[in-house]
Amino acid sequence: MSSESLWAHVPFGRTGLRVSRLAIGSSYGVGGSDLERAFERGINFMFFGLRRRPHFAAGVRALVPRHRDELVVAIQSYSRAAFLMRPWVDKALRQLGTDHADLLGLGWWNEPPPRRIVDAALALQSAGKVRHLLISCHHRPTFERLIADPAFGGIMVRYSAAHPGAEKEVYPHLRDPRPGVLAFTATRWGTLPSPRYTPPGERTPSATDCYRFVLSCPDVDVSLCGPRDGAELDGAMLALDRGRMDDEEIAWMRRVGVAVRRDAPAGTPVDVLDRLGNLLRRRPATAGP
Repeated sequence: MSSESLWAHVPFGRTGLRVSRLAIGSSYGVGGSDLERAFERGINFMFFGLRRRPHFAAGVRALVPRHRDELVVAIQSYSRAAFLMRPWVDKALRQLGTDHADLLGLGWWNEPPPRRIVDAALALQSAGKVRHLLISCHHRPTFERLIADPAFGGIMVRYSAAHPGAEKEVYPHLRDPRPGVLAFTATRWGTLPSPRYTPPGERTPSATDCYRFVLSCPDVDVSLCGPRDGAELDGAMLALDRGRMDDEEIAWMRRVGVAVRRDAPAGTPVDVLDRLGNLLRRRPATAGP
């Protein structure tokens, strides 16, 4: 086990932001005073994502008056209509009690977004509503083009012991000045820490192990975590206490990951749609009428 903790803040790629190695997501329930105590320990990255839960917003609002310059606040938009992006962002800013976001995430673009979407996001950046743009993608071959686009200061990529493909298909395309890398689905929707899918003779990972695996990758700046409550938040923060995995631990996680990828269900409706989309991309073209 590494004796080096992961509590030190790091640069988030070409954005120049200094971020904690964990980002706390809004979707699963944690919020309120738990965010305040996480901030006191050193977690400054708050991600207001798909599910904008009031309890999470309340926790951020409590931090903003005294600590806004130290916080890194990200909000996410899944809008496919450019004219809806600004009201979506304005509403999120009101909920969080701040006049700007440090990162605006453009959510789930498996091909580069159309120019109207990028231009709408850049207009919000020019207006001072957001400082930098972040883009999430579930189709790894697309990342080469997204990384090369200077509009995006950061990327969101699926990465875990069960989804290690980014090591070969995404991270080799990173080059200076590179975007920040925010990895998501560290636990593979809870299937990696489930004894049900652990192969015989192997220890079942904890969520802490899953975050440590992700943060042991030198190309990952931040792992997104989605705790439901304070206890799960403590488990995530324990990963920062314990530090990076050694080679033996990483090999164990990879063995478990192979079994989980093979045996566990797809995970979420989003994952099912991703798989369907990827199958359609691989289908050979057929002659039309």
